[in-house]
Amino acid sequence: MEGIMKLNGVINGIVWGPWMLTLLVGTGVYLSLILGLPQLRYFMLMFKEVFGNLGKKKEGEGTISSFAALSTALASTVGTGNIAGVATALHLGGPGALFWMMVSAVFGMTTKMCEVALAVHFREKDPTGNWRGGTMYILEKGVGQKWLAWLFALFAFLASFGIGCAVQANSTAEGFNLGFGIPHMYTGIIVAVLTGLVIVGGLKRISDVTTYLVPFMAIFYIVGAVIVVGTHASAIPVAIGNAVKYAFSDPMALPGAIAGWSVKIALTKGIARGVFSNEAGLGSAPMVHATAVVDHPMRQGMYGLFEVFTDTIVICSLTALAILTSGVLTGQPELTGAKLSLSAFQSVLGATGTMILSVGLALFAFSTILGWYWYSETAGVYVFGIKSIPVIKILWILFVVLGASGEALGGGAAFLTNLWDLADTLNGLMAIPNLIALLLLSGTLRKLVKDFDEKRRTGMLKI
Repeated sequence: MEGIMKLNGVINGIVWGPWMLTLLVGTGVYLSLILGLPQLRYFMLMFKEVFGNLGKKKEGEGTISSFAALSTALASTVGTGNIAGVATALHLGGPGALFWMMVSAVFGMTTKMCEVALAVHFREKDPTGNWRGGTMYILEKGVGQKWLAWLFALFAFLASFGIGCAVQANSTAEGFNLGFGIPHMYTGIIVAVLTGLVIVGGLKRISDVTTYLVPFMAIFYIVGAVIVVGTHASAIPVAIGNAVKYAFSDPMALPGAIAGWSVKIALTKGIARGVFSNEAGLGSAPMVHATAVVDHPMRQGMYGLFEVFTDTIVICSLTALAILTSGVLTGQPELTGAKLSLSAFQSVLGATGTMILSVGLALFAFSTILGWYWYSETAGVYVFGIKSIPVIKILWILFVVLGASGEALGGGAAFLTNLWDLADTLNGLMAIPNLIALLLLSGTLRKLVKDFDEKRRTGMLKI
């Protein structure tokens, strides 16, 4: 195991290293330029599509509504990275990490839009009649590379049990233990039962739950963060100024700077945590967006834009501003991760802040377990066939208990750490075949965007 983890560390340094992060952001920049900056052109259209069609029945094929697909995707992306991941990026890279996080999100909006549009364009029905789509189908049907499609699906399947299941279950248990002192094992059993009740009903039940859970948890957390930031409103200009200034100049010049801050770390950690949070370029969310009832691939692409905007530009930036405006980043340099975010909330809300952050952390993590289950099932069906679904469900529930229980199982903490590290690497490896597909199909994307714009102009598509 020690040898495996050393090898994993080397691979991880590559897939989450500077060249890979450059490729991730660079792909977003390239697609933004050839498609006419859709994150700006479609910005207001994005809101009109998402909120203007709530409750309306759309024409087109699919399994669940566009909003339900968005909710399930957001359930997967809005997770512990929005609380602990942002804090870790700031702790390691200083205020400049926030700037680079936002840069990656702006171009990530286009990347996610393109992933989603292609997933809808190349989707197909499985033997049971369910719609399936995602990077594996894009690579097979659009690029003609089935071996690469299979490799992506395998990476996604293996990564899901760590990133999307065990680690999130542990974060859920941590949240309730932090706020209410509930033992990890109890939370693990309860979460496993709740997860089982949801996933046994398939995608429709998952989307039904996330459609109600995601808006509630997002508003719950956003309101708390806005109160914290609003209380320190006078410090907002300084915080934003420092984020921009120290993205390009030596952050060690900042009073109270933590030893080790540098522009390079700010850039790499900011981009890495941004990508990790919104998953733009990794190819995960298209697996659920592909199931939406929609009449044009680019219409669902609007929901991809909104997904990254909500996850990173809204929620991640609020977490970062809460930390920066409250002064805990330089005032308590020993804190990192969720504890740093907790300190920021407690600085204004006291015990209520603890409750908001712990419940928010738990809900974010639990919703991720539900959303990522569909990714696991979709990837598993592609690799192992439709008969593997019952086995995947059982394994998923077992990993929830294993992840949540942690040290209570004896050696569980070490297992969880290794699982996290392996899954983090696999998550990064997913990006390679996904980005290949996006770049090779950039011509197809231009045609889809041109067709979308033309049909809207002539009234054939109404938004």
